[in-house]
Amino acid sequence: MDLSDIQSYFTEENLMNLLEQYRSYGPFPGIILTFMKSFIPPLPTMLIIGVNAAVYGLWLGFLYSWIGIVTGCLVTFLIVRKIAEHPYMVRWVQKPKVEKSMLWVRRNAFSYVFLLSIFPVGPFVVINMAAGMARMRLRSFLIAICFGKAIMVLAVSYIGYDLARFRQHPFQIIYVLLFVAASLWISKKIEKRFTVVKAD
Repeated sequence: MDLSDIQSYFTEENLMNLLEQYRSYGPFPGIILTFMKSFIPPLPTMLIIGVNAAVYGLWLGFLYSWIGIVTGCLVTFLIVRKIAEHPYMVRWVQKPKVEKSMLWVRRNAFSYVFLLSIFPVGPFVVINMAAGMARMRLRSFLIAICFGKAIMVLAVSYIGYDLARFRQHPFQIIYVLLFVAASLWISKKIEKRFTVVKAD
């Protein structure tokens, strides 16, 4: 089975059947599906989160998706952060262009991770790897990824939980956008209070 076969399997109907089939395992199928996103980038994030909300309910679906995504991001970050200590990687990071990029990531680490985590589509694996390579502080990464992913997962879960309503009344997406905007403002307050971003 190649990558295209895997992608073609992830349809709304197949995912619904899969989660219903393994419903007896509790939250684990929903958590594992979102956890896998950090290691298999082509998986459809919005579809998986939406199906979780449809199968488990809005709040449990949100919780399971959030736990899976945050755990996957954290594992990726810690693995890359450990690899970054290898002498070969240290020499690679010291190259002028790479060093310049890593310096920018270190200076903007919290905003970089948080803002990009809000979007339901994007290079999630690259974000986690860049933060790990830049040796971002674990506390800052956790705060950024937890809050960023919470906003994204809640917005997508809310839509996926009652997709028919949004199809009939698309203007209601404005409420989701307002929620994201308010969350951005709150996140800036959190960043100033809890994080100090500086180069190692």
